[in-house]
Amino acid sequence: MSQTRFNLADLFSAVASAVPDRLALVAGDARTSYAALEARAERLASHLAARGVKRGDTVGLLLYNGADYLATFFAACKLGALPVNINYRYVADELAYIFDNAKLSALVYDASLAPAVEPLLSRFPTLHTAIATGDALETALACAALPAPSEGRSGDDLMLLYTGGTTGMPKGVMWPHAALFFGALGGGDLYRRSGQPVASAEELAGYAKGAPALRFMPVAPMMHGAAMWATLCALYAGQTVVCSDKLHFDACHVLDVMAKEKVNISAIVGDAMAMPIRDALEAHPGRWDLSAMYVFGSGGAPIARHLQDAIKVYMPNAQMGNGYGTSEGGIIGQGPRPDGDGLMKLTLDATLTVLTPDGRARVAPGETGILARSGHVPVGYWGDARKTADTFIVLDGVRYALLGDAARLEADGRTATLLGRGSQCINTGGEKVFPEEVEDVLRRHPDVTDALVVGVADERWGQRVAAVVSLRRAPGREDAALLAAHCRAHLAGYKIPRTIVFEAELSRSVAGKANYRWARERAEAAGATA
Repeated sequence: MSQTRFNLADLFSAVASAVPDRLALVAGDARTSYAALEARAERLASHLAARGVKRGDTVGLLLYNGADYLATFFAACKLGALPVNINYRYVADELAYIFDNAKLSALVYDASLAPAVEPLLSRFPTLHTAIATGDALETALACAALPAPSEGRSGDDLMLLYTGGTTGMPKGVMWPHAALFFGALGGGDLYRRSGQPVASAEELAGYAKGAPALRFMPVAPMMHGAAMWATLCALYAGQTVVCSDKLHFDACHVLDVMAKEKVNISAIVGDAMAMPIRDALEAHPGRWDLSAMYVFGSGGAPIARHLQDAIKVYMPNAQMGNGYGTSEGGIIGQGPRPDGDGLMKLTLDATLTVLTPDGRARVAPGETGILARSGHVPVGYWGDARKTADTFIVLDGVRYALLGDAARLEADGRTATLLGRGSQCINTGGEKVFPEEVEDVLRRHPDVTDALVVGVADERWGQRVAAVVSLRRAPGREDAALLAAHCRAHLAGYKIPRTIVFEAELSRSVAGKANYRWARERAEAAGATA
């Protein structure tokens, strides 16, 4: 099969044909088979086409986890339209930005969000079709003529992944279907681990039919890239996707669902989810039978080793792991947490390298630069030629995506130590401090439930390290000094937070991603001096 036929909808259709009666999705009490999900996507594609949605148009998904989210995603893909993930936490101004920036032609939204959505619809002339879940959607599906249009479907069709928003306005990453399938979804080999991606939809379908019907749970919402990519990987492997039926992250409820549905594989997002899961397990020993869990991993942010060890006690059969990926680079791989500094050890391959921050050369062993990936990468940012040129560069005739994460190329030239987001790096007196390393140490303290670390302006040092911390109890007068002493036992002096601000709860996205802009504002507002 040529690459141009690796359309995401076609790939799902092939798997659905191979395992029609297998459960594709469990969401609360709702159970949806592969055949039913495919039929729902086909009918919705037909309805959207009848309403004028065509190849190259954008279709917004303002939906919670469930069958409607996946059906809308695949329906857009069937038409060659671009599915657009929209954060259901957004308020009117944020929604308006996405509607305008993505130039939406159609929108499928949860009926409960109508008060925020419907007053906006008349403001955007390109947005000609808006469907609420419930009766309106069911009527549209029942009246849809079959089959849906299929002309011109291609692996070169695009999808939009909107990312960011905590340090700047969200931007849409344009992924061709085939590039996403091979660069972010494992090429159908994520669970086979044969070392070879599939060569056709038929091969993918055959593998799914013969593979064990494992159960996968994405704890984060599908509106976030890491959760949606992991969900697609599971569906293309013929697995059953299990979703929480709560909109807010609740560790006890998540564990209830894992135990009830006998989940085998789960993906969370870093320490922000791992810590409350650890706390719940330790507070309620024996409440959950998690013996069916085979893989408990994280994408989007790593889980600290001490949290992995604590959770492993209650998941005796589970392999603990950290995956690394980015919106612009796809799924990069897995690696161990280093004993020294850094977040993860990565083995470099032909597509992964460390470049100087300007992307003009490769770094020498021992030097620090920016991770970059070639091969199956996005084509750029939607409607933003400048950001595209800054992030997607050509070096020696090879096109790379600059991933934004700082890394040190080790002496062997074959491994790199991931250090953290270069954009958040703190420069204090000429020394570089990566927030993630300090956050990891702070979260090891038994009284700390969460921590974010930022740089704030300092007359002497340029920047000083500041931390915003939440505790299990009300903070006391001596707590800042105690936490500084705790850090001093694990970090060099210049990495110790000079400002520590206590908040009852830290600002994060529903997927657990840190809001560093908020943390910096809180640290600056504290007015403390070094």
